[in-house]
Amino acid sequence: MNRVTNDSKKLLALNKPKGYVVTRSDELGRKTVYDLLPDWVFDDGWMPIGRLDLESKGLLLFTTDGQVGNALTKPGNCMKVYEIWVRGHVTDEHIAEAKRGVESKHGLLKALVVEKIGMGGAKTKLRIVIDEGKNRHIRRLFGALRDPKFGTPLKVLELKRISIGSFKLNIESAKWRYLSLEEERMLIGNRD
Repeated sequence: MNRVTNDSKKLLALNKPKGYVVTRSDELGRKTVYDLLPDWVFDDGWMPIGRLDLESKGLLLFTTDGQVGNALTKPGNCMKVYEIWVRGHVTDEHIAEAKRGVESKHGLLKALVVEKIGMGGAKTKLRIVIDEGKNRHIRRLFGALRDPKFGTPLKVLELKRISIGSFKLNIESAKWRYLSLEEERMLIGNRD
């Protein structure tokens, strides 16, 4: 099998570590995701599909095809799955509220799925599924919920995106690779 012909020409994936800004250049001189990628990714105009904030990590896709980018970021079009650690004890009521939605100055913030998958001390690990991604969506959603014991806002301590649509993160941190043609087809279908 010829590896070259099995690579997507439209999509590549990066496992973004914490501490990198998702932008082409940063006026504050911070490290950007392009520092983790070959120079040609920047030079050939590959753009991130969506964002992950400085403190977040996980799956980030890049494309040179604006239609692909739009299809994957259009609200309701593509499920994104995250694993997060939240400071405080997340109750069933918090989970119900996150699924119902919380009004914010950024509009209604909500999650389609919220599953408790672990506990550690005063922290709760959750699996979150959303189909849109407003700026800092998950952090703001949980920040709007209050710890029942202390009355303080819940705080997302760690956030990692583990999948976008059918594509699941399977790359080491700070590494990248092309999607295969099969992965591309499953994710975006045939848009030619």
